[in-house]
Amino acid sequence: MSVILGIDPGLATVGFGAIKSEKGRLEYLDCGVIRTKAGLDLPERLHIIKQDVMTLLETFKPSVVGVEELYFAKNVTNAIKVAHARGVILESLYEKRIPLVNFTPLQVKNNIAGDGRAQKWQIQEMVKRFLHLKRHPRPDDAADALAIAICTERGLKSQISVSAIN
Repeated sequence: MSVILGIDPGLATVGFGAIKSEKGRLEYLDCGVIRTKAGLDLPERLHIIKQDVMTLLETFKPSVVGVEELYFAKNVTNAIKVAHARGVILESLYEKRIPLVNFTPLQVKNNIAGDGRAQKWQIQEMVKRFLHLKRHPRPDDAADALAIAICTERGLKSQISVSAIN
């Protein structure tokens, strides 16, 4: 049995999703978001993210964590802030010596829905099916994190590259 954590980085909202894989069967454990308030200074927001990620790592004790890579859209300023948050997440994994797998949004969509241009609702539907849930996971960032966790589990079966942390 292994526990896999998926993380969808952000500054205002970090999505997380925890699943268990046992003998090829996936089981939903938990999902949710870490929120930081817009009025706080960047260092304080990053500190909140770090503390909450460390709590997640201690709670779930994952054997591996999948983290989505950044997608640089139009807002470079926002992308830089999200990159700070992603850096804090990666540093937390390093501190706990937990292996990391990186995925682009395109890779996650392609792996989960078979189409790199899949819509959010399609990803949510596939997550629901893979984890045998009664309804779509919410909020969107948590559903995305579950998709990353599933992608990580499926990738491990196909021997993807894991960044081992020594």
